[in-house]
Amino acid sequence: MPLKLSLKPGEAVVVNEAVIRNGERRGTMLLETKARILRERDVMFPEDVLTPHDAAYFALMQMYIVGETSGQLYDAAITALTDLLEKSTDQTERDAVLRIAQLVAAGDLYKALGGCRKLLKTVLAEADHA
Repeated sequence: MPLKLSLKPGEAVVVNEAVIRNGERRGTMLLETKARILRERDVMFPEDVLTPHDAAYFALMQMYIVGETSGQLYDAAITALTDLLEKSTDQTERDAVLRIAQLVAAGDLYKALGGCRKLLKTVLAEADHA
């Protein structure tokens, strides 16, 4: 079954390392085969990396986009997750980081990135309430 993506005017999506930007009208794209997809709103740029949480997300995002489950990007992701684990004082957050690391080790980068995104949103929400 194809994946249907609805894109807003001018919205971009990354598909297997290629950036695709929608035109001036709302558009729909059907992906018939398995692909690594990341919406523009989920893309983080190097200059946006300000915290250990950001560094972990950025490293996992790079792995996911490239599709690399070993090598330099893997090493960078594990280093970022280790740093995050060392700096975390909350046990729930530490458990989440360990689950993300397990997913990375298993090669399930999509779920690992999703878990990291959820963790990042939780930390941002807590900071807003503090």
